[in-house]
Amino acid sequence: MRPAPGLPTSGLDAYRIDANTVRVPNLTRQDAQQRAGLLRVDSYDVVLDLTDADGGPSERTFRCRTTIAFTANRPGASTFLDVIADRFHEVSLNGRPVDVSGYEPADGIVLAELAEHNVAVIDADLLYTTNGQGLHRFVDPIDDEVYLYTQFETTDAKRMFACFDQPDLKASFTLHVTAPAHWKLLSNGAVTEVEDAGHEHSQTKTVHFATTPRMSTYITALVAGPFYEATDHHDGIDLGLYCRDSLAEHLDTDEMFTITKQGFDWYHQNFGYRYAFGKYDQVCVPEFNSGAMENAACVTMVEDYIFTSRVTSVRYERRATTILHEMAHMWFGNLVTMRWFDDLWLNESFAEWAAFIAQAQATTWTDAWTTFANAEKTWAYKQDQLPSTHPVACDIVDVEAVDVNFDGITYAKGASALKQLVAYVGLPQFLAGVRQYFTDHAFGNTTLADLLDALNATSGRELSGWARLWLKTSGVNTLSAEFELDSDGRFSSFAVIQDAPRETSPDNVLRPHRLGIGLYSYETDPDAGDQAPKLVRTHRVEVDVDGARTEIAELIGQRRPDLVLLNDDDLTYCKLRLDEHSLHTLRHGGLAALQDSLARTLCWSAAWEMVRDGKLATRHYLDLVISAAGSESVVGVVQAVNKQLLQALEMYADPDWAPAGRARFGDLALANARAAAPGSDHQLAWVHALLDTASAGEQLDFAAGLLSGEQQLEGLTVDIGLRWLIVRALVARGRAGEAEIAAVEADDPSAAGAREAATARARIPSAEAKATAWSMATQDSDLSAAVRKAVRIGFRDPWQSELLAPYTARYFAEAAEIWDRFTAENAKGIIVMLFPSWSSAIDEQTLRLADALVADTSQPAALRRLISEGRGEVARALRARTVDAAADR
Repeated sequence: MRPAPGLPTSGLDAYRIDANTVRVPNLTRQDAQQRAGLLRVDSYDVVLDLTDADGGPSERTFRCRTTIAFTANRPGASTFLDVIADRFHEVSLNGRPVDVSGYEPADGIVLAELAEHNVAVIDADLLYTTNGQGLHRFVDPIDDEVYLYTQFETTDAKRMFACFDQPDLKASFTLHVTAPAHWKLLSNGAVTEVEDAGHEHSQTKTVHFATTPRMSTYITALVAGPFYEATDHHDGIDLGLYCRDSLAEHLDTDEMFTITKQGFDWYHQNFGYRYAFGKYDQVCVPEFNSGAMENAACVTMVEDYIFTSRVTSVRYERRATTILHEMAHMWFGNLVTMRWFDDLWLNESFAEWAAFIAQAQATTWTDAWTTFANAEKTWAYKQDQLPSTHPVACDIVDVEAVDVNFDGITYAKGASALKQLVAYVGLPQFLAGVRQYFTDHAFGNTTLADLLDALNATSGRELSGWARLWLKTSGVNTLSAEFELDSDGRFSSFAVIQDAPRETSPDNVLRPHRLGIGLYSYETDPDAGDQAPKLVRTHRVEVDVDGARTEIAELIGQRRPDLVLLNDDDLTYCKLRLDEHSLHTLRHGGLAALQDSLARTLCWSAAWEMVRDGKLATRHYLDLVISAAGSESVVGVVQAVNKQLLQALEMYADPDWAPAGRARFGDLALANARAAAPGSDHQLAWVHALLDTASAGEQLDFAAGLLSGEQQLEGLTVDIGLRWLIVRALVARGRAGEAEIAAVEADDPSAAGAREAATARARIPSAEAKATAWSMATQDSDLSAAVRKAVRIGFRDPWQSELLAPYTARYFAEAAEIWDRFTAENAKGIIVMLFPSWSSAIDEQTLRLADALVADTSQPAALRRLISEGRGEVARALRARTVDAAADR
């Protein structure tokens, strides 16, 4: 390679980095503010060549020439430009070469002596990754075709082109990409021209894309490869759906397009600002690290949403939520963007809230708020009770701090707070404020204050106090009912008691709540022969609750019902404490008799939080599941409750009793699988529960029979997905091994099959298998992030505690090294998933080891935060185990 004329040669040819392990610079808020105060970025022109010398797909690097036009309000000043490059061909500012001989990715490129109007040119070789960040490269094992896609959130755009990589330096973008001729190329703009690139040895093309509106670097996108394409059109918007060609037969185009159209209709009607980015593509991509990404006009989503085997309706509903969530980002985040990551919730909380209200009001998923209460809020409650709890709008000093804040607080608690705000001010007033917010700040950047200004104006309420208590403080409040009865069994007094989150939050705050209180009673005598009693709502009041005690005069004189349900209809965000009479009702058939699905979900949630808080023994929670889960009509609730019970048996149960509890749950799962309607979602959900918990005897015999064909359930098809689940279960219990894994792998040569095989091999119950899995999960940077994740899933099988025992001390000894070895996003996944919370690690020694690492201030703050979270869960488990052990004494 010859350097460009006038460019210094030192370091240009020799510089080499590992794309999968190099971290992005840890941009601080202070540096970002200073750079934003100096610059206005006008445009990026990005020219990419994704081919090798023969015109085929390049393998390790690609070439990118970026031309940036920007202005500086202080001529003569200096700034820095972000890029992670393998080597440079040209770097210039206003026609003058820039010295990059001392370049380090963490420092970027210094641009000195800025003019008022500037043009920077950076021509460099950049690197593909296999870790799901930057420009990810994947080879399909089915046909050896190469697929590329970008993932830039939080600040990874610098892995594909040189840029000022922060959300408030918006600009327009124009891309030009050279690639193999048979590839589809997608970006934020529509294709404007395609020309022959003129490679001598093979057919290539150069695609030119339309210039985008002003937007942030992290939502720019490129997708490239021989993707299958489906198209449609709605309300003036060209729609595209894409997936790998080998998955095309499974792409559910009709339903996905239907949800997309329903989403656009709801958002256009309620947001009052038309979609601003032209066409709208959605691409299912391999080895994606998260659910989806809201790239403007070019959404990427995990290809697990293409269902190659049968799944329950829960997965279809979740896919619809994801589609609507990413679409909501076209307004919340893309049209109007947070200035800095302190207000990440302005993106994620709003998109989450908008997805669920649109789903409930515009699609067939009319019970979406039940799902929200069941899944999203449970996630938020757990996160909000960890030592690392933080406000929804929190203090983010640098990029590493935000990387660990894509969590249940930023998403689900924030969305819950918005749901509470809607109940407080009224939906019409709230949406009017949102419309004003979009109008005032389109294509700009905002803070919390900007949103509050709009909502104050349209709601007629001053919301700074609400925002301070709900958005700027941490922790979850607990609400309980306190009442007295007269001689006729009627309420003579009734109050809502609010407790502050003293143990888990430094803020110790009491909040205002808009609250429904439902009274539920049996319609018939519970002992009335064969007639199944029904528990129905007989009275409801909606009140404002504030402070430690709120008297509810509206309920005086009402007869005490069988169930008092605070937070009826789930208007607020809180933990519930059921009174003794209501809990007795639920434990003795009331939960199964309760007719309303959302009310049942709230009761399930209250019981689960009582288990986690040591207020309800795991064995009594198992009794509740046995009495009611079999009759639960909402399959998503069934799956969530089963998952929670499995966690309780592993972590919260007395270890001496846990095997018996597990066996009882396995028997329940087998019985319910056999009793469920043939071919129903409930049948499949209970089969999955059986495979998760099967331990011995008839349970494993049944699973083995399903695999061999000797056992059958009417309506149940043992497809490739179910075969993998069965093999994983049998392998973990020593009833299958390498031969069975290889047999299924031979029938499933896909990338998903390779991941399933990796999980299964990591579950082999031997010290050798665990040692191999640990090495793959924590040391092998050449593996894709998706395969390493699959290995981690198999490594920490919940019922192999004794095999995992040696890795408790090893985890803490190697945690800092693991953190340094991988990028922040990949390291986070390893640290969280491998934290020793298996049964044998729930002891005081684990707490001491965690305390020592957390106390080591030489370690990165993000790592110490994640360790503190794991430590908090182990401490909680120890308390719950004590309660369970004493439950029947």
